[in-house]
Amino acid sequence: MGGAVTDGPAAARSPLPSTTVDGHVHSTFSDDAVSTVHENLAAALTVGLTEVTFVDHVRSSTGWVPEMVAAVRALDVPDGLVVRCGVETKLLDVAGRLDLPTDAVVGRGALDVVLVGDHQFPGTDGPWSPTQTRERIADGLSPADAVSLLVEASIAAMTTQPGIQLAHWFSILPKVGLDESDLSDEHLRAWAAAARQTGSTIEVNEKWACPGPRSVRAALDAGARLVVATDSHDARDVGRYVRVPSILEAAVSGETLPAETWSAETLSAETLPAETLPAEPLPATEPSAVPSRQTPGTAGPRA
Repeated sequence: MGGAVTDGPAAARSPLPSTTVDGHVHSTFSDDAVSTVHENLAAALTVGLTEVTFVDHVRSSTGWVPEMVAAVRALDVPDGLVVRCGVETKLLDVAGRLDLPTDAVVGRGALDVVLVGDHQFPGTDGPWSPTQTRERIADGLSPADAVSLLVEASIAAMTTQPGIQLAHWFSILPKVGLDESDLSDEHLRAWAAAARQTGSTIEVNEKWACPGPRSVRAALDAGARLVVATDSHDARDVGRYVRVPSILEAAVSGETLPAETWSAETLSAETLPAETLPAEPLPATEPSAVPSRQTPGTAGPRA
């Protein structure tokens, strides 16, 4: 992977995000998580976090957002820890549409943040599954055009919903047979500049080990806001970082690390265990087959 994408003045660069923060933690409001918000809070305190964001998967038909917000706001949080509340939805298409319920509103004592994940590939006619995307690439969609669609969709989402957090961004690429090296410097400059201009946050994700050092360097140089996150679905993983520090170090130094140093070798549709891949997209009105274990409702697609 290449070195620095830009070489702007150091004063313009973002500071490195603190690893005493976990910006993406799931609870049993998500159908694929095993820990309650109370268990996640206890874990955050055990590892000494200063800030944690509780987030659960939603789609447009999800009806339990008020209950989830109420459960998080009711937590007995001691001094020294900030608890934020958010939801995670998916990017639908190149126009930047989101699979978001109407009551998922930031501010006014409700949500603090909306996370957007690249759970499917944002196509011209809606979300494409990894299989559909690989078929389109096999049929002639070039890697350059494919990543251009993803960057265009990213910028559109940040523009129409300023202040979002891009969750595990570029995790979709290995699943469709591509990787971050297919992104040009121009792609990354435009993506990072849009994040800065819209007040959006780029998440450096432990679970999916992305974005990689080159993309993080672009975000730092653009002055975009970054946060680190485990994407925990189990309280035992809250606030525990292994790969994120290597990504941050390489982003700052400009060194080219072997991919296995900072990323999962198995981030591909061919080698990832099936249970870790996002579910195939369902119609927005179709409820999840797996109900939440904490409160009735429809969780969003797995990530």
